[in-house]
Formats: sequence, C-alpha cells, structure tokens
Amino acid sequence: MSREYEKLLKCYQSFKEQIDFQPVIALVLGSGLGNYADGIKIVSSLYYHDIEGFPVSTAPGHKGRFIFGYLRDIPIAAMQGRVHCYEGYDVHDVVLPIRLLKLMGAKVLILTNAAGGINEQYKAGDFMLIRDQIASFVPSPLIGENVKELGPRFCDMSEVYDKDLRVVIKETSAELGIHLQEGVYIQLTGPDFETPAEIKMYRMLGADAVGMSTACEGIAANHMGMKVCGISCISNMGSGMTENPLSQQEVEEMTDRAAPVFKKLMNKSIVNIFDRIIN
Repeated sequence: MSREYEKLLKCYQSFKEQIDFQPVIALVLGSGLGNYADGIKIVSSLYYHDIEGFPVSTAPGHKGRFIFGYLRDIPIAAMQGRVHCYEGYDVHDVVLPIRLLKLMGAKVLILTNAAGGINEQYKAGDFMLIRDQIASFVPSPLIGENVKELGPRFCDMSEVYDKDLRVVIKETSAELGIHLQEGVYIQLTGPDFETPAEIKMYRMLGADAVGMSTACEGIAANHMGMKVCGISCISNMGSGMTENPLSQQEVEEMTDRAAPVFKKLMNKSIVNIFDRIIN
C-alpha cells in the first residue's frame, strides 16, 4: 500500500468515526466564496484539523472545514477552503480532500475558484464556466505509484469537465439571466501573481483565466471517475491588462460583491444537475 493511499484511508476512517453522512454532490469553495455553504440546511461540520493527517488550509478567506447538509433534499458536502501547493503542501496532499470526497460517496464534484482574467473580452466580476484546463505548470497528482483502487495508471483527460454538466449550468445561467463566460483555466503554483509577459504567454497558449488551484483537483477527480464541473469568478484582470497592481484585497472585494449571484447560480445548478443527470 502506498503512503499516500494509506494516509487517505486513515483520513476516511477518521471522518467516519465523527460524521455519518453520504453526499451525492461535493463542492470546493474557493477564495471569497466559502460563505455559500452557510446557505444550505447544515446538519454537521468538521474542521480539517480534526481529521487525522488531513492538510489544513492557511490561505486568506478559507475557513478550513467541511460542511454537510441539504439543498432541497440533495445531500451535499462543501469544502470551505482548500489547500494549495504554495502553502508548502505536496500535490498529493493538495488533492487528498478530493479523493476523500469520492470515498464519502460524492458522484459529482463542483470546483470553484477566484481567478485572474486573461481573455481581453472578460471583465472583473464575470463568471467563467471551465471548458478545459492547462495543468502543465504544476506537478501531476498521479506521479508516483498508481493505486488501482483509485483509478488507472494512464488516465484519459479528453473531457476533464463533463460536457453534460456544462450544458446544465449554461442552461441554468440563461434561465436566471446570469451572464456566463466559458473558457480554459490555467493553474500555476503561486503565490506570486503573474508578470505582464507571463500573462501574454498564457494567452498565446489558449488560456482565458489563471489561478493557483483547481486543475490538479480536476485530474485527481477524473482519475477516480467523478463527474466534474468548474466555475471561476473573475476577480481581477491579469497583470499588465490594467494600470492597477494586483492584490489579495482586490480579489476578496470582488468575490464578496459576486457572492449573491454565485449563490443564485449554484443553488439552481445543483438542483438541475441532480434532477437531470443524477436522479
């Protein structure tokens, strides 16, 4: 048994000893979006530091806990915050929460984040449905001994973000009158923001938005057979695209303003995903 798999099983055992809940849909709530989970009917919560061996989030705006509850009658697990490579964690620790959500029973994973806009047609405050991703600048979470219980040695990535889920979210946004961009997300390690020259390079590579999370989580979830979708809140435009220097404060202020629209889109999307795809 690999060290990573043994650690995952210990985390799962620790979870089961404390929480009796089986989610169908799981959400990872990115920077500034964590308060969304407070709007569901919460039945229990579990802080990351109370799970044996679980990585603890240190990023600003990340509460560092699981929320378990119901939206309508849909059992949901929501992560209020994630861990990142820039916090000093190995990529296997970064994706451990995703693997744990799958062991809990989640079939669908919704990844969210705050991201910088690269596409010149975007503006701060937009939401971008992730169509595809570029993860070439971060380590793959599948490096090392493959655990066959989690997935195959060589994992197909031709549709990281499930087409059917994307259709549901696009139809939901149109139904609600919420403008929704769709594009390619690129993950970097951070924590430094990108230079203007780097933003130009990423645009040439085909990226529309940039951030410091999510793509490696998408890889791990696909490896385990989960259906994945992702939404970025464009919190700012990339370095050099405006005259303003980038700051964490700007990210938090924009995601706070976008939170009510995000909640509206998430609530309706989750119900539609459950009714049209899972149920």
